[in-house]
Amino acid sequence: MVVVVAQDYDTMSREAAKIVAEQVRRKPTSVLSLATGATQFGLYAELVRMHREEGLDFSQVTTFNLDEYLGLAPDHPASFHYYMRTRFFDHVNVRPDRIYIPDGLAADIRQECQAYERAIRNAGGIDLAILGVGRNGHIGFNEPRTEFGSRTRALFLAKRTIEANARFFGGDENAVPRQAISVGIRTIMNSRSILLLASGKAKAPVIAQTVHGPVTEMVPSSVLQLHPDATLIVDEEAASQLKPSPEGFVPGPGTRTMVY
Repeated sequence: MVVVVAQDYDTMSREAAKIVAEQVRRKPTSVLSLATGATQFGLYAELVRMHREEGLDFSQVTTFNLDEYLGLAPDHPASFHYYMRTRFFDHVNVRPDRIYIPDGLAADIRQECQAYERAIRNAGGIDLAILGVGRNGHIGFNEPRTEFGSRTRALFLAKRTIEANARFFGGDENAVPRQAISVGIRTIMNSRSILLLASGKAKAPVIAQTVHGPVTEMVPSSVLQLHPDATLIVDEEAASQLKPSPEGFVPGPGTRTMVY
């Protein structure tokens, strides 16, 4: 596992965007798995800038979002359809027929989840999965106790997740849906590369657990220790509880890279 410690949020976002851009330039037909949340705001803004100013081309890229709330229409301001459209898709040249986001209004949720898995397989699998992480270690909406063998399915959200996401619903916890569709942990782990972002002191304990703790379903993000190509990009605050790297670190402009 490689951990890149950036001096601040903006540097973290730029470093993450460089990795995504390198993937797209190396393989224009890349399949990306995309995350939503406040942590990714800077990443998407930087990718939009790179598209506009540097010609970063997304025209052959296929995208699969990690999750969506059940019961929210695509135009709901708190839906992930809306998030992705307003923060990314409306500003770059990803083709609409190459964009996949779970349908939270599907008449048959089980069928929707199975079709989503088929679409990922038919696309050739995920080249790069972009993740955030919750304070309880959830990746996607895979909450603690999620089986590592899980695939895309509907699930209930943990109380802690509902509390954290209330800010996107005007601070009203009662407005946050209790269920969502989420890509499973096995699907995420089948990705060829994984990039996880985290920032702020509140994420420091879970980042330490992700890197140093036992691999356990109680901390879903800890499974990334088992992936052959997982990179974590975190700011100084999120990295504040990490132990020194046994491999030392390589300094860079505004960053240091550690290998565990």
